Amino acid sequence: MNLSATIDALFIGTVEERWPGRPPSAIGKRRTSERLEIGPTGFPRDAQADLAVHGGREKAIHHYPGDHYAAWRAELGRDDLVAGGFGENVSTVGLTEETLCIGDVLSFGGATVQVSQGRQPCWKLAAHTAEERMAYLFQKTGRTGWYYRVLEPGHVAEGDTIRLVERPRPGWTVKRVTLARLSRRVEPADAAFLADMPELYAGWREAFAAMALGKAGEDTAARLKG
Repeated sequence: MNLSATIDALFIGTVEERWPGRPPSAIGKRRTSERLEIGPTGFPRDAQADLAVHGGREKAIHHYPGDHYAAWRAELGRDDLVAGGFGENVSTVGLTEETLCIGDVLSFGGATVQVSQGRQPCWKLAAHTAEERMAYLFQKTGRTGWYYRVLEPGHVAEGDTIRLVERPRPGWTVKRVTLARLSRRVEPADAAFLADMPELYAGWREAFAAMALGKAGEDTAARLKG
């Protein structure tokens, strides 16, 4: 499958005190035209405030489609929403949650990365955008972007190409899996399959395992009651 896009922009950030009385954040990324090193946990020059929920090997790089910003501007009446506005590291046009699948392996400039999960937005997204519905709208639309784990370190810069190299899980698009995870509306068989998908982030596999067991338990209880 010939799927590729040009990297339009790269963004990195530092930890800042943004909101009085609330935890700090590095969601305020700034564009850079420099060639960046990519290590096992992403860009060494990019910081995360809370490593328990951001960053690390399974969420090393966040990619958000520049394709979506026009829709957000139209829907929210916000002309200030432009690439980089949601705390992403990478912006492109032509790759979306509907065209990429969990487990996809991509050449990323001089590195190799793999799609590990969609984004699960938190309160910081709403605070950063001054839009209290933002996390909810991300989940409702499935326009969440996705995370990469780094398979082979390297370097990358604006203008480099991202190209699909391998697709081990066709059909399991980022949007399909992310909506299932965030809505918890998933068939037991699908939840069980996702729970055993090694390419998917372990935390999400655990969540799908619980969904599969929970639904199976409900069905069993209903049969016994009937």
